Amino acid sequence: MSEETAKPDKAEEPADEVEASRAPLIEHIIELRGRLIHAMLAVLAAFVVCFIFAQDIYNVLVIPYEWAAGPTREVRLIYTAPQEFFITQIKVALFGAIFFAFPVIAVQIYKFVAPGLYKHERGAFVPYLVATPLLFILGAAVVYFIIMPLALGFFLGLEQEGGDGQAAIELLPKVNEYLSLIMTLILAFGFVFQLPVVLTLLARIGVVTVESLKKFRRYAIVAAFAAAAILTPPDIISQFGLAIPTILLYEGSIFAVRIVQRRREEADAARAAAEAAE
Repeated sequence: MSEETAKPDKAEEPADEVEASRAPLIEHIIELRGRLIHAMLAVLAAFVVCFIFAQDIYNVLVIPYEWAAGPTREVRLIYTAPQEFFITQIKVALFGAIFFAFPVIAVQIYKFVAPGLYKHERGAFVPYLVATPLLFILGAAVVYFIIMPLALGFFLGLEQEGGDGQAAIELLPKVNEYLSLIMTLILAFGFVFQLPVVLTLLARIGVVTVESLKKFRRYAIVAAFAAAAILTPPDIISQFGLAIPTILLYEGSIFAVRIVQRRREEADAARAAAEAAE
C-alpha cells in the first residue's frame, strides 16, 4: 500500500465531518417548532398568571406617579370607555408575560443555536445570554426609579390652580395612556441598554473596532439625542434621561470592544505562531 493510499485526503475530512453532522432540513424545522411551542407555552402560562394579578401589577406601575405627586395629593387615573381598563389589563398581562417568560425564550433560542456552535463559541455566547436580560432590567429600573418620577413631576408642574379669571387645569391621566407612556419608556431604555451587547458582538466578528467607534463618537452623540427625541415624551427631562445613559453606554462599549479586540488579536497571534512552528 502506497503512502498516498494509506493517508486519507485531509482536504475531504472537514467536508465529510460537516456533512455527517448536518441534520436534514425537516429535523431543523421540527426542532424549531418544538422550541417555539415551549416559548409560546411559557408566555401563555405567564400571561394567565399576570392577568390574574393585572390590577396589582398596574398599581405597582403607578407608584412612580405617586412619588411624583407627593404624599399630600390623591393620585387619580380615569378611563373614558367601558372596555378601556379591561383592555389595559390585557396589555399589562401581555407585557408582564413577555418580561417574565424572557428567560425561557432565551434558553430556547440558545438550545436551538448551540448545536451549530463550537465549544468555545458556546462559552462565548453564554455571557451575552446573561447580560441581555440584566441590562434590560437595569434600563427598566432607571425608568421606574428616576425617569418616570422626574417626567411626571414636570407634567404635574404644568397644572393650573384656577381663580382670578383662570380656569383650573388638573392632570387626570387615562389608564391606557399612562400604561403606554411607561411601557414605551421601559422598552426604549431596555433596548438602548443592549448597546454594549450589540457592539461587543460586532467586535467579535470584526465588524467594528475601537478606532471606528471613536471616529463615530460625535455622530453617536447626535443619534442618541435624536433617538431620545423620538422615543420619549416631548419633555427635556425624559429626552436627556435617555440620551445621557446612551452616550455613557457608548463610551462603556468602547472599553468593552477594546478588551474583545485585544483578545482577538492575541488569539490570532497565537494561532499564527502555532502555524509558523509547524
